[in-house]
Amino acid sequence: MFDKDKWDEIYHVLSANPIRTFLTAFGVFWGLFMLIVVMGAGKGLENGVTAEYQGRPTNSSFMWTMYTSKPYKGLPRGRSFNMRNGDVEALRQNVDELDLLCPRNQLGGFGGSNNVIRGLRSGEFDVYGDYPEYIEIEPSDIIEGRFVNKTDIEEDRKVAVIGKRVYMDLFDPGEKAIGEYIQINGVYFMVVGIFDSFRSGEDAYEDTQNIHLPFTTFQRVFNYGDVVSWMAMTSKEGIPVSVMEDKVKHVLAGRHQVDPTDPRAFGSYDMEREFLRMNNLFTGIRGLAWIVGFFTLIAGVVGISNIMLVLVKERTKEIGVRRAMGATPWNITSQIMLEALFLTSVAGFCGLFVGVWSIESVRLALEGQQSDSFQNPEVQMSTILIAFGILVFCGTLAGLIPARRAVSIKPIDALRSE
Repeated sequence: MFDKDKWDEIYHVLSANPIRTFLTAFGVFWGLFMLIVVMGAGKGLENGVTAEYQGRPTNSSFMWTMYTSKPYKGLPRGRSFNMRNGDVEALRQNVDELDLLCPRNQLGGFGGSNNVIRGLRSGEFDVYGDYPEYIEIEPSDIIEGRFVNKTDIEEDRKVAVIGKRVYMDLFDPGEKAIGEYIQINGVYFMVVGIFDSFRSGEDAYEDTQNIHLPFTTFQRVFNYGDVVSWMAMTSKEGIPVSVMEDKVKHVLAGRHQVDPTDPRAFGSYDMEREFLRMNNLFTGIRGLAWIVGFFTLIAGVVGISNIMLVLVKERTKEIGVRRAMGATPWNITSQIMLEALFLTSVAGFCGLFVGVWSIESVRLALEGQQSDSFQNPEVQMSTILIAFGILVFCGTLAGLIPARRAVSIKPIDALRSE
């Protein structure tokens, strides 16, 4: 391995035709480069998409009412209905799979925004009525003050927790907000907390334009009666969200005279199902990257093996002389395999280096930029080591066939070769 004569011979053999050597090595280089780039880009896409789930329990679900699509007990199809406060306690008593249950309301309905005033300043923001447990389902970073608490609910306090963007629009930089009042639809609320979002990009911008009020206060001051717009909930550990959802829908259907088999009476968003779908998607992307990279690498290794066969044929007489002078079959085999392994390893290492450098350059270029779909592309060290291990193995195989061909030539026949 450390014989200087062997390395001198490798240098002379590979440098004899530099263009052929370069084009042969390029196949291996490109295979490793593509594998690293695709894996890194896939990880960046995965990081961007999964950032939406950061800090959020994946065993959560959101449920709302829609329109019935089936007649039931004399009631027509196309009927609308609302969940009520009584449904909350009924669900807690009848659905053992429930862990957290938070009824919610939004002023103006889904997607509605409301004029919020403080002094001479105003802005359009989303206003929600919530329970204290909601921050466990949709975590937020409380940067000052607190979130809605149990006492706020029990005493119908007129307090508000505002997002960072709300603060920036209604207050001067550095101005104290806790204890100050904001006006929502003519009703004054005292600010008790300011929050930021754990998410990034447009999602974070939307989150921090929200205002959270105590659920009971919201219903009373905005004349919602006992209407509940939708439910946010989580299932107990080890219980699939889909199982919990089915039982919740069955209980609500019975309470609101709805056919339990009606597929359009209730709408829901299963975070667990979406999270698993994303995981499966990116598992497929990683698998595809390995397949593409592996077969591209195999194509390059086959090219190296073919070139080594050509080199063996060109050196037939030389091999015959060496065999006649006492060189053993292992001497010939090890030399051919070392040449193939060296060419494969150098080309592969260059592909790995350029691939990692490209991914790192993209990562540095993205730092400080807001992106919802692509964040922090990276390649794990385990991926690099596995790829290089495959490369070494393939390089060894690339030299094995030409080496066997070389030692199969009889010395007398090799000496006669022209």
